[in-house]
Amino acid sequence: MTTTHEEIAVTPQSVPSVGSLRDLIDRDLYMPFPFQCNRHAAEAAAGVETWLRRWGLTDEPGVATMVARTRPAELAAYNSPTMDVDLLQIVANQIAYQFIFDDRAEDIGRQGAGRLLPMLCESIAILRDGEPPSTSLGAALTDLHRQVQDRCTPAQAARWAWHSREYVHGLLYEAVAQGEVGGVRTGLCESIRSLIAGVEPFYPLCEAGQAAEVSAEELHHPVMRRLRRLSADAAVWIPDLFSALKEQRGGGIINLALAYQRAHRCSLPMAVMLAIQQINCTIREFETSYEEIEPELSPAGVGYVEGMVGWIRGCYFWSRTTPRYADTVTAPALL
Repeated sequence: MTTTHEEIAVTPQSVPSVGSLRDLIDRDLYMPFPFQCNRHAAEAAAGVETWLRRWGLTDEPGVATMVARTRPAELAAYNSPTMDVDLLQIVANQIAYQFIFDDRAEDIGRQGAGRLLPMLCESIAILRDGEPPSTSLGAALTDLHRQVQDRCTPAQAARWAWHSREYVHGLLYEAVAQGEVGGVRTGLCESIRSLIAGVEPFYPLCEAGQAAEVSAEELHHPVMRRLRRLSADAAVWIPDLFSALKEQRGGGIINLALAYQRAHRCSLPMAVMLAIQQINCTIREFETSYEEIEPELSPAGVGYVEGMVGWIRGCYFWSRTTPRYADTVTAPALL
């Protein structure tokens, strides 16, 4: 498992008062990509509600409330502002599914990593072997897989399934890490976070949104591979800033800001500032790498990378306002 950067060696210093924790993030985070929103956002939100109800997922305790607080269609609309309505719906459905799956895996995993095996093995069997589902979550995943296969080329759908399996496997790593007394080091936290981010399964959908198929030469170019890693890390580390307080209160450990807090034994705002430094370096490297390869890319290749940009930008603007991370608005920047 590889991560974007080596651990940043920084000596914590005093944090100037800037109001709330969200104010601190807004002040220091480098975000060169302006806000955009897909015009089909309302349709996607209605579609998510219908899709979750169809598979019985919102009948389960707490799920409807969680989805209302998480707003998956809003995240999809911010991440994918130029997608057509049908592809946007797949993105929104998948985001909703992953939030439900991730929260359930976290709850079960806290009782012991082994308890996750039936849930994870069902998902792998569906994604790898096309096995029939035995649970409502499995039925939803089966339908989501069908939607992807209907819209994507076989190669794109295969990449989607591979990245989705990696995400499922990552949840087992997270459960093992949760059982470690004292948590895990920052580097290991980053490695696990990259697996459970759940961002890279969406990149084949970014491919599918292009007018022409992205060539294999472009997809496998070393700079393109680096862009995928940088964008996925930045996209998931940004919500870590906003969710740090929620995760801290809930006993979570796989969070970039909390990893810095453990490593430096500092306040949460100071840890958030250290995490922001790493994210800023990541976004700047993404910009530089994109500038390097852009002249060589086809229009489809450019659109594909713009899809990665969308995830960086969208995760920031969604994280700022989602009720899921509302604590950052009221939490003071000095704790």
